[in-house]
Amino acid sequence: MKKSSFVAMVLGTVSIVLFALGMCMALIPEWNAFRPGIIFGCVGLLLGIITLVVWRKMEHKEPIHISGKNVLTVIVGVVGALTLGVGMCFSMAWGKMAVGVVIGLVGIIVLLCLIPLTKGIKD
Repeated sequence: MKKSSFVAMVLGTVSIVLFALGMCMALIPEWNAFRPGIIFGCVGLLLGIITLVVWRKMEHKEPIHISGKNVLTVIVGVVGALTLGVGMCFSMAWGKMAVGVVIGLVGIIVLLCLIPLTKGIKD
């Protein structure tokens, strides 16, 4: 394993754990830790961005340039993940299985649209 991959794996894992813990703290009312949860979530996001920058620098890659395609890719990914999550909420939390499955499948289809969007379609 390359050193850059190991560093990215460790930093990425720490950032994801901090973000997930922060979101749980903020969104589970029984924990009564909304403000610290927001702080943990923001620290996790910041560490994730730092991880990306450090990994790209260690791999000697150019910085990411913001383009219309990159913005569209992020928007499609966020919409797909949120749609899938709402479908799961309908199924598991709100007891509306059929509606949840349909919404979840729509979310999966939107996420599958990321493949041709990022890789393109070739002959």
